Parts: sequence; structure tokens; C-alpha cells
Amino acid sequence: MTGHAAGALALLGAALLLLNLVTVVAYAVDKRAARRARRRVPERTLLTLGLLGGWPGAQVARHALRHKTRKASFRRAHRATVVVNVVVVAGLVALALAVGR
Repeated sequence: MTGHAAGALALLGAALLLLNLVTVVAYAVDKRAARRARRRVPERTLLTLGLLGGWPGAQVARHALRHKTRKASFRRAHRATVVVNVVVVAGLVALALAVGR
């Protein structure tokens, strides 16, 4: 791996870490708002954060906070974001391996 590629991977990793932290915070804010009957974080926002790569943080937050675990339509949508991310990453890995030959 070249220095440029390693730097790009490090930057991507840092961005994903930050995105996952933001996702956990968004779920925590939504959980707190739900308990206090206040304005909530839109489900679309939570799902978008997951779709952009924050799905591991969403998964951790959902289970640690016991939040958004009962609503079937949200669970299905969350699972879809995970599947999309896995498919995209698998495609990128396959592409990288093909280019590397």
C-alpha cells in the first residue's frame, strides 16, 4: 500500500469514527427527547446517518439505550441501511482487488 493510499484510509477511518459518534449522540438526543415528550430527531435523520456509514453506532445506540427497538418499520429500515453498506463495501473491495491485479 502506498503512503497516499494509507493516508486516505486513515482519513476515511477517522471520518467513519466521527460519523458513528455523531450517530450515537443523535440516538441519545432522540431518546432523551422521547422521555421528556419534546421535539424528536426525525427518523429520516437517524436512518440517513446509518446509511452514510454510521450504522454500527446506530446499532450500538439502539441496544445500549433500548431505543428504536420495537417499531418494526424502523427496524426494517435500519437493517436495510446495514445491507446497503455491506453491499457497497463488498463492491469496493472487489473493485480494489480487481484493479490491484
